[in-house]
Amino acid sequence: MGIGALIQPVQRGWRTTRPHANPSNHVGRRSSALTVPALNHILCSTIRGQRKVELHIRNAMLLLILLPILLAAHGCAVPAYLTEPLVKHAWTQIPQGWEELKTPPPNHPITLKIGLKQRKMGELIDTLYQVSDPLHTKYEKHLSRLEAEELVRPHETTVDVVHDWLGVHGINAATDVSRNSAGDWISVLLPLDRIEKMLDAEYKLYLHSETGETIVRTLAYSLPRDLHEHIDIVQPTTMFDNMRKMRATFHISDGPKSVPDQFEAALPNVTGPAGQDISASCNTTITPTCLMQLYRTEGYVPQSTDKGNRIGVTGYLEQFVDFADLQTFYQMFRPDAVGFNVSVVSVNGGLNDQSIPGVEANLDNQYTTGLTFPTPNVYYTTPGTAPTINDSVTPPQRDEPYIDWLDFVLSHDEMPFSFTTSYGGDEQTFPKEFAVRACNLFAQLGVRGASVMFSSGDGGVGDGTCLTNDGTNRTIFQPVFPATCPFVTSVGATFHVAPEVGIGFSQGGFSVYFPRPAYQARAVPPFLEKLGNTYAGLFNPAGRAVPDVSAQGEGFQVVSGGRVLSVGGTSASSPTFAAIVALLNDARIAEGKPPLGFLNPLLYSAGLSGFVDILSGNNPGCGTPGFNATEGWDAITGLGTPDFVKLRSLLV
Repeated sequence: MGIGALIQPVQRGWRTTRPHANPSNHVGRRSSALTVPALNHILCSTIRGQRKVELHIRNAMLLLILLPILLAAHGCAVPAYLTEPLVKHAWTQIPQGWEELKTPPPNHPITLKIGLKQRKMGELIDTLYQVSDPLHTKYEKHLSRLEAEELVRPHETTVDVVHDWLGVHGINAATDVSRNSAGDWISVLLPLDRIEKMLDAEYKLYLHSETGETIVRTLAYSLPRDLHEHIDIVQPTTMFDNMRKMRATFHISDGPKSVPDQFEAALPNVTGPAGQDISASCNTTITPTCLMQLYRTEGYVPQSTDKGNRIGVTGYLEQFVDFADLQTFYQMFRPDAVGFNVSVVSVNGGLNDQSIPGVEANLDNQYTTGLTFPTPNVYYTTPGTAPTINDSVTPPQRDEPYIDWLDFVLSHDEMPFSFTTSYGGDEQTFPKEFAVRACNLFAQLGVRGASVMFSSGDGGVGDGTCLTNDGTNRTIFQPVFPATCPFVTSVGATFHVAPEVGIGFSQGGFSVYFPRPAYQARAVPPFLEKLGNTYAGLFNPAGRAVPDVSAQGEGFQVVSGGRVLSVGGTSASSPTFAAIVALLNDARIAEGKPPLGFLNPLLYSAGLSGFVDILSGNNPGCGTPGFNATEGWDAITGLGTPDFVKLRSLLV
């Protein structure tokens, strides 16, 4: 069979137009006279930008096979979107903890997010380290939104090629697609069956055996080979993360709800590491007063509340901050703040339902405001469920909200100078391409002057079975992402106050995806030398080490639903450390200086002496005792806990 015979079933679905011509001059109205030379002329002209071909495809697979043959036979280069499909990412088995339920309906809607290759990401990362290094001439010279966006904006060729690919699949880039302000992310809402054809994928509904969460995902997806250099990731596809709050475990206290006498009992004080007095009750119950005494912020009054200094708290998984609980918390633990409130910002339609108080959201906001009042606090509520169809077949399922929140914040000229996030998932459940791309978004926050804190996790060296997702079922330690991203500050947990001790659930270890950054070159090797061959093969000694720092993480008194709860986890540690950073920014801004921005290069150098080294504790997991706290940096408490007075002297 010749090419002329092959083309007959396809040509009836073709219509060619001349954009500059009168509509009456349109050619190719399903005419059977479209010859191979004519088709060659139209296709070649299309590539040269003289004509546009609108493809109305009945048989997409036949077309994708046919066009490369025609183009090659008649001297045209094969467009990127017509090259053979090549796997972009694939799992060898269903990731640990998940099981396949069924095939979702073909009309199940999914918002497909496509991350285009960023033109100068390497330059942005170089700039981030320069503006964050106290010894560099560009230190503190953060970029504006427009300056940062210019570095990540994709090349025009990339945009054109991706638009052509979308066009082949009947998607009009001008009307069907939305873009972020930098143009490096595009989104389109499509039914599942169309996505499966685009990505050569097979989606299923999966259930997480522990949490009951359901997601629609595929075990593999592909892109045309030549598109790989233009597209970093497509999501949601192969990400089976079990995004979770960091150990929001609690018990209910039956104590009075007016004055916290039970927390301020007449017990002898204990002496802190700097000789300060700390209430002995703080060894078992943590309040804002305990933290102010322990970390020496007591008596500091914020001075830059009207100069742009704010602290941001991220909220996911339908966690809502309750305003009535916040006021009750103030009455009990911070009476001078009564009447003060947080500002709630909705991301992509996120809610803040006052009838459903969230323990995590209340914990984060009660302690960031309780420690930084009257510094403005912003709570970002980002929805964590994907759109569903009302067919009673596919249950509600979650989409990945990190990118939504990051895009939203980065699209604004002004943002808080410090952020805290108490959510994450095992690093291996994130495809590496996604982890790298999301991490680079945190770099954009840093280069613009924001400090980003993340809970290190609550599983010791690893929660659960600690088996790999690569089909070998090996046991390895399980660090948590995004805490393993080198552009965020990872916060572990301690308990007890005289002295502080690394608590067992404080997650620490070494990234598999990210190499050790230069700022850890001196601090981490001594720990590894002491460790020797212990746990050889269970972790990546060359990886980015976590946590960076730590703070109290047990016994936090939180008001939720009108009741006092005792809450623990690194979900308490991260907002505590972020509050200290917000106060340091306040002091700097009051002196006419810029905010600290990306912290880690500074903390591992000039800021080292501003931390209290934690010397005891270990973090068991994966059937092992875990890592031990030791002199210097360690994989349970990092550099230690903050001393605000010393850090202020060093950094302000």
